[in-house]
Amino acid sequence: MRKAISQLIASDPQLVVIDTARNGQEAVEKAKKLSPDVITLDIEMPIMNGHQALTAIKRECKDLPEGPPMVLVCSSLTSAGSHDALQALREGAADIIAKDASFFSTNMEAMREDLVRKIKAIGASRARRHALRGAGEPAETSRKPIVPGTLPRPLNALAAAHQAANQAAAAAMDLRPISLTGRRIDLIAIGSSTGGPPVLEAILSNLPPALPCPIVIAQHMPASFTKAMSERLDGMSAISVVHGEHGMPLHAGTAYVIPGGRHGRVRAIGPGPIRLEVSDDPKNAPFKPSVNELLSSSARQSGKHCLGIVLTGIGDDGKVGGQELKAAGGVLLAQDPGTSVVYGMPKAAADVGGTSMTPEQMAQSIATLVPVGMRAAG
Repeated sequence: MRKAISQLIASDPQLVVIDTARNGQEAVEKAKKLSPDVITLDIEMPIMNGHQALTAIKRECKDLPEGPPMVLVCSSLTSAGSHDALQALREGAADIIAKDASFFSTNMEAMREDLVRKIKAIGASRARRHALRGAGEPAETSRKPIVPGTLPRPLNALAAAHQAANQAAAAAMDLRPISLTGRRIDLIAIGSSTGGPPVLEAILSNLPPALPCPIVIAQHMPASFTKAMSERLDGMSAISVVHGEHGMPLHAGTAYVIPGGRHGRVRAIGPGPIRLEVSDDPKNAPFKPSVNELLSSSARQSGKHCLGIVLTGIGDDGKVGGQELKAAGGVLLAQDPGTSVVYGMPKAAADVGGTSMTPEQMAQSIATLVPVGMRAAG
């Protein structure tokens, strides 16, 4: 697995594999010594497993000049592997890459694209988040040869290109919750990607049980991961959280997680309730579930009575749907750059008129939909 992943990473000219580790303990020591931008970390390892190594890396590398390395967890698509991966995200991993032997043999190019895209995004995020905290020197943009004691920083060129704009945007943001008291909201649609599951936990676990509308969630993940995530969210939230199915009616006080690897839309047929529509179309969408598909269908279905939320993630999925939602008179929120693991999707939403705020402020805003006397979580 180390050899396969190293070869996939090295196939991109912007990325450099600086070392590999045979176990978790060795990974921690090399992280402290080499300060990589990104570490791909398995869960099942000898001496020190991935959970132990991740915790140690976050603790022992926090004083590195650019902060601790970003961690991309490699996890199997089994049920146990999915729960392990979600636990790793809560422990501080930035994202997940599925580790599956058959996937390597039958979908190598797709695996490579996914791996490289995530490494570039979270690697650039390390420098950006460090800059947003106001510490350290500006990122270098030139590539240098590897010599003892020094490392190349090819990812910093990408980070530097966005760093100034993101800093300016963060400084200009007046982050505060908004009141939705007295406003009719029939549907809440949430789009999320890299770094999203812990943010979804922070939002949903703080919502009151008497929420007057359903929530539909599009999280970029394989199906086994979204199922495990829905089970986790259900166990920690006052509202009900279920793994969605095609044709499922949407009820107030319940959140529906669209199955990973497929698309989800909302649609009402006749006088009946709004239902979840799950399909493989459009097949050419780069991310599944597509946040654009969810937000666009929500705008068509609920118009000004829809609340759309775009959380941390790579790229600009949600921008087109967010535009349609705003044009229909709906409310659009975007996660702020300071709390986003990757400020790609939320920046795109903010650029089309989304109001930026922290996850905690989002939960506070949603809670204002419930009358004060009914907000206590049961």
